[in-house]
Amino acid sequence: MFSSKNSNMDRHHYETFEKFGNETFLLHLDNGRAFGRHSRDEPSILAPLQQCCRIRRSTLLRLHLLSSPSFRLSDVMRESLAEDPLSTVASLLSEPHLHALDRRLAAVLQVVQKCQDLHKDVIYNDMGEYDQLLKE
Repeated sequence: MFSSKNSNMDRHHYETFEKFGNETFLLHLDNGRAFGRHSRDEPSILAPLQQCCRIRRSTLLRLHLLSSPSFRLSDVMRESLAEDPLSTVASLLSEPHLHALDRRLAAVLQVVQKCQDLHKDVIYNDMGEYDQLLKE
């Protein structure tokens, strides 16, 4: 979500294997500091959200879900990481990093709330068809 300025945010990208044609897959490459320092957030990463004040409804609903006690982002991530075979050797994320995820998510939600306080058309309803299905 956020990362320290010294965390080489520009190195995060993905590759595909063209050799497999349409049967390819994404391979996400990470330089090893994707989560930055747990003790330092980089608020500038939120600039696009602050400037545009637009967010998809489906994204906002997911963020709210991941901030709820039942599905807290740090707990979901911890559970997911526990399934990684390397977790028996060493933790991929420390507890402070997992707690930082929750703190950073709260910061994102605060920005959305500030946007909603200032503007009317912040949430883009990308779930119109889904909402219609629920009504039927």
